[in-house]
Amino acid sequence: MDIKTASALRRLRLVSAPEAVSFLLLLVCSVLKRTTDFNAVPAMGMIHGILFILYVIFWADAWNRTKWSVKTAALYFVLSVLPAGGFFAERKLRREAEDAVIASRAREEGTVNA
Repeated sequence: MDIKTASALRRLRLVSAPEAVSFLLLLVCSVLKRTTDFNAVPAMGMIHGILFILYVIFWADAWNRTKWSVKTAALYFVLSVLPAGGFFAERKLRREAEDAVIASRAREEGTVNA
């Protein structure tokens, strides 16, 4: 995995958890708006919207660089629209990055020892 691909995956991973948190907070704010006088929906909606747009941009970049299958790309997109899906996306992306590092080190050791 080259550095640009690793960077794309890292950006997607780093925005996925905050996007999930903002989604959950937006849901809480929506409930509070309807049950109390507290109305943080406009502010939280803007924050979540910005994080969601960043997630989609980083998702598209990662898909382009990693050459994911349509099924894998769709999974990561669906995880972005589920209230806690970003947490699962972050875990899967972290594992994918760790596996790529292990494979890269194995290739390097194989070429050095040859």
